[in-house]
Amino acid sequence: MATGGALEAVVLAAGFGSRFGGGKLTATMPDGRPLIAGALAAAAAAPVRTVTVVWGADTGVPAAARAVFAALGAPARLTLVHASEHARGLSASLKAGVASLPPDCAGCFLFLGDMPRIPTAVLAPLAEALAAGATAAAPVWNGQRGHPVLFGRALLPALLGLEGDKGAGSLLAGLGDKLALAPAPDDGVLYDVDVRGDLNGSARP
Repeated sequence: MATGGALEAVVLAAGFGSRFGGGKLTATMPDGRPLIAGALAAAAAAPVRTVTVVWGADTGVPAAARAVFAALGAPARLTLVHASEHARGLSASLKAGVASLPPDCAGCFLFLGDMPRIPTAVLAPLAEALAAGATAAAPVWNGQRGHPVLFGRALLPALLGLEGDKGAGSLLAGLGDKLALAPAPDDGVLYDVDVRGDLNGSARP
């Protein structure tokens, strides 16, 4: 359960995007925005105090993030963290973001920078589930767990203990009924961009 403090958001944006050919998160979507803009806008819409963007391989990410938050009129809510060990895999980037959070953090939304169609309607139900006693909360669409995932304060030390090129899937799998699942309004909680052709579906239908 989240008690005291405030919720925060972390957007993971440190990978090279090798299947994409590099420069994935700053690639241009059909609407003219960089790919990462979708995840950033969703994170900014979450009930959080700050949004931490973890960057690494793509040096264009910080400028893109600043531009998005300037357009939103909320530049002060953005924090940029460089994951110096991003080449070691997803867990290194995740740990860099979580380690930077303030000590009174009550929980952390974890967004992936290559998911541009997160439906903002699912964000409040995730926070409500955590406030009601869940250890973590995630959206679900057609029986599949999606993103973002909201981790309560009690799980943050476990996130800092992850290793290798993997996220927190195994940690979530062990939570049982302590993981709350909130129905998502569409498949944006599952949609990500892996290769350049995926950009064609990055706009919300």
